[in-house]
Amino acid sequence: MRVRRLHSWSLSYEEARRLQEKLRNRLSTEPLAPRARFIAGTDVSYEIHGDTFFAGVVVWDMEKRELIEEKGYVGHVTFPYIPGLLSFREAPVLLKAFQKIRSPVDVMIVDGQGIAHPRGLGIAAHISLLLDIPGAGCAKSRLIGEHAEVGGKRGNRADLLINGVRVGVALRTRDGVKPVFVSPGHRITVDAAANLVMKCTTKYRIPEPTRLAHHFVNRMRREAGKCP
Repeated sequence: MRVRRLHSWSLSYEEARRLQEKLRNRLSTEPLAPRARFIAGTDVSYEIHGDTFFAGVVVWDMEKRELIEEKGYVGHVTFPYIPGLLSFREAPVLLKAFQKIRSPVDVMIVDGQGIAHPRGLGIAAHISLLLDIPGAGCAKSRLIGEHAEVGGKRGNRADLLINGVRVGVALRTRDGVKPVFVSPGHRITVDAAANLVMKCTTKYRIPEPTRLAHHFVNRMRREAGKCP
């Protein structure tokens, strides 16, 4: 899988913020292909108080409801945790894992934000832009924006707004369970991103591709960095 070389990763914090403001203008909004079948899911695990990161990408066949590929990458990260700059910490190792994927990928779900971000370029938007693959962010917590109360039933949703602009949805994926926060990245709409997450959610709160990726990276970490 090819990664577009749109910028360097050797950036100061201020340069990273300015880059986000520049790259958000390259994002496009378009309908998702109706037959999107192969869904990539991502997650990152890391040593507590360490700089070793375990990045994982899985590919899930939505039609057969089964895992067809998983690839990982172990790397050292020096960029610190700064709210709003997560992609500069996690994206480099995730992209290394993506480069190992051989299965087709129609769309990805990233554990993080899409355009529901202070500068409109969360990690899901950043990665999907660099790979030029439709991508949605599905986060377990809200980073920014406001929304109305979400109904308690599976599938209920409320628009996530920043200054009155719709940037995503708060989405209830299970009855009575806290909503997730879905926002588009690149080459997908808000509604398509939310519908994709619902289609990929089984009996758990988070969609199956990112759930499988979460288990994969934790297994990698337990095995001391061995990965396929």
